[in-house]
Amino acid sequence: MSALVVGLASPDHTSQKVWGLVGAAGYACAALVAARSSTPWARTPAVVAATGAAAIPLLYLSVIGRAQMEVGVVERAADLLFSSGTPYNPAPHAVRDFNPYLPGMALFGIPHLLFGDTPFAGARVWFLLGFLAAVAGAVRVLTRGEDLATGPSGAARGATSGVTGAVWLIACPVVALPLSIGGVDPPVIGLLCLALAFTQRGDAGRAGLVVGVAAVLKWTAWPAIPVIVAVLAVRSGRRAAFRCAAAAAGLVALVITPAVLVDANAFYQNVVLYPLGLGPTASSAQSPLLGHLIVLLLPHGKAVTTALIALSAVGMGVSLLVRPPRNTVAAADRLALGLLLAIALSPATRIGYAIYPIVLIAWPRFTARLSADRPATPHAACEPPHQRRAVAGHLRTATPAAPATPAAPTAPATAGPLPPRRSPAGRDARRRPRRQDHESGARHSVGADDSRRAG
Repeated sequence: MSALVVGLASPDHTSQKVWGLVGAAGYACAALVAARSSTPWARTPAVVAATGAAAIPLLYLSVIGRAQMEVGVVERAADLLFSSGTPYNPAPHAVRDFNPYLPGMALFGIPHLLFGDTPFAGARVWFLLGFLAAVAGAVRVLTRGEDLATGPSGAARGATSGVTGAVWLIACPVVALPLSIGGVDPPVIGLLCLALAFTQRGDAGRAGLVVGVAAVLKWTAWPAIPVIVAVLAVRSGRRAAFRCAAAAAGLVALVITPAVLVDANAFYQNVVLYPLGLGPTASSAQSPLLGHLIVLLLPHGKAVTTALIALSAVGMGVSLLVRPPRNTVAAADRLALGLLLAIALSPATRIGYAIYPIVLIAWPRFTARLSADRPATPHAACEPPHQRRAVAGHLRTATPAAPATPAAPTAPATAGPLPPRRSPAGRDARRRPRRQDHESGARHSVGADDSRRAG
């Protein structure tokens, strides 16, 4: 229904209209396949939905050369970066002249700079590849080294579930739409998912590097840095939190500083004033959210929205100090809340930014179950030492002893089976005798008495 609404409400000859109509047909086919499937959230309807709502519209729009404005902005930024040393237009006038993204985003336009207007050299294709690589990396990080249960085919069930979940993520309308029309947000949210995966694993260095890469693409990744640092401080200590913060901040400074030094005024106009709606040219990213309504209805509305955004940022920072998140799910929820406040209060925003809170709320909960997918009986190498000693003690007491013979007089015949030696392997078993062990010992004792009388 969401795709159909977008298709019918969008103006003619726009990429949003093409995606809405084609995507609605894809979702309808996926719904029919899901109705015939006995397994909820199976892979087949996910593949059908992702193909109909993302792959087919992407291929069609790439062939006819129709894309979101962001694609041309990023491709021009790459041209400016190699010709002038900065990806920003020093004298922007029209909306298309502005580049509100950070310098790292220009890397997605390099293939177009090298190979020209070929269908698969456009920035839109590389946005998709960047998103897929980040999500695949997140699944691999969470399933690598795990003793996961295996299905009938012998494949790891956790890895299989991870792939299925990634396909469902691509099929989600808030993800499929920007992937098809060339939105810049999918690679950013994909990198945030990868950073949260490293955080869940306790790898502070890689988490800092990945969130730093996301932060040099777009400002929407900046709130993730303090959130990830806070959860690492709780789970792994201050040293790990400092390592993550240093990696992220160092990478951001390394990428942004040259652009500021080359032309600070161009950077300020494009990256600061234009996204906040404070420049002479109004941003095309507008929606009937709170920030836009404040600008329209209140005097000095832009100053009010800027103050509210700053106040919400301070409040989120205080919440991280007073009550830091203790796991990645709580960290993703806190990040989603902060981004929701920024998106709602910004005077220049889009409904498409909903990709951030929706993915941050849904994906970490799925990956938390994914990394907890363990078999019922783990291998002995993965068991703690005290558990292996307890199992060994149970096996020793459960093994029946051979009956005593006259040629080898040892203990009295009525004593039953020989007790285990007083070693760490048998103490736990001796403290917890089982009923069947007593009955087994009684049967052996009776048999030994009969044998002695017969002799």
